[in-house]
Amino acid sequence: MIEILSYPFMQRALIAALLTGLIAPAIGTYVVQRRLSLLGDGLGHVALAGVGLALLTGMAPIPIAVAACVAGAVVVEMLRQRGKATGDIGLAILFYGGLAAGVFLSGISGVGAGGLAQYLFGSLTTVTRDDLMLVGVLAIVILVITLGLAPQLYAVSTDEEFARTQGLRVRIYHIAVVSLAAVTVALAMRTVGLLLVSALMVVPVAAARNVVRGFTAALICAIAIGVITAVGGAVGSFYIDAAPGAFIVLLAIAVFVLSWPLSYLLRRRRAAAILPELVDDDDLIAPHTITENHPHQHAPGCGHPAVRHGDHADFIHEGHRHAAHADHYDEH
Repeated sequence: MIEILSYPFMQRALIAALLTGLIAPAIGTYVVQRRLSLLGDGLGHVALAGVGLALLTGMAPIPIAVAACVAGAVVVEMLRQRGKATGDIGLAILFYGGLAAGVFLSGISGVGAGGLAQYLFGSLTTVTRDDLMLVGVLAIVILVITLGLAPQLYAVSTDEEFARTQGLRVRIYHIAVVSLAAVTVALAMRTVGLLLVSALMVVPVAAARNVVRGFTAALICAIAIGVITAVGGAVGSFYIDAAPGAFIVLLAIAVFVLSWPLSYLLRRRRAAAILPELVDDDDLIAPHTITENHPHQHAPGCGHPAVRHGDHADFIHEGHRHAAHADHYDEH
């Protein structure tokens, strides 16, 4: 590890990988929640159009890619909200229009389609100091919004109608989500590449959902997985002389595959901890009855397992759930 840090280009590469690992799952959590897992791919093609424009004009690729990506994402989201284009059609426009524009503009610039390869597949070791400063500033903005507005973004991404009843401006929040996703895609084109950035937005989120419960826990876990795989992939690619972007994504997929059996074991453990006496017990479907004189007074520490049931606790006793209510016990 000391050897890696002795090279300035690897120092910049590791910082860029760390920032990408932070922001991609952070915004990817909301993208997955909205069932737009392929949004990153579509935005990546729009970013490619921005890269082609930058090559044609001689400007810096990342700022132009960010601007083009955000503009395309906002236009498609507004069309979707107004009912003039479905989500699938909007993504198709992003896919084909962005790709065609990128190849066309790069050809006019004289660079050709080959000049787009480093943006398609990533070129982590070519990150410059200016690139890193821009990525750092925008990464802070993305993290502040995704973490600071987590309750609102979660509500909007999960249930639009409920969010409206709570007074949330659903349209603005949707535009914010796709805009932040667009910025993330454009920033990640140096680390994992435009063709693979969607994987870093989606796979850590999917792996986190396998091992933890609850939105906040999943968000934190996804970010942790993103950081570990991004930095680990950058370090590993240095020693085995492999493409950093591809190695990062393969590590993320490996974590997801490992999360499958772990998810099964965790579910079994939770089930055993909650209902140790009622697994495969036919009495679970017993009718609800009222017992006036119960021979045992249930309370914490009484020796019977407690199970949360709505706003109270039931105690498992003789194959039934017993709950004290006023002057009697409910038995079911």
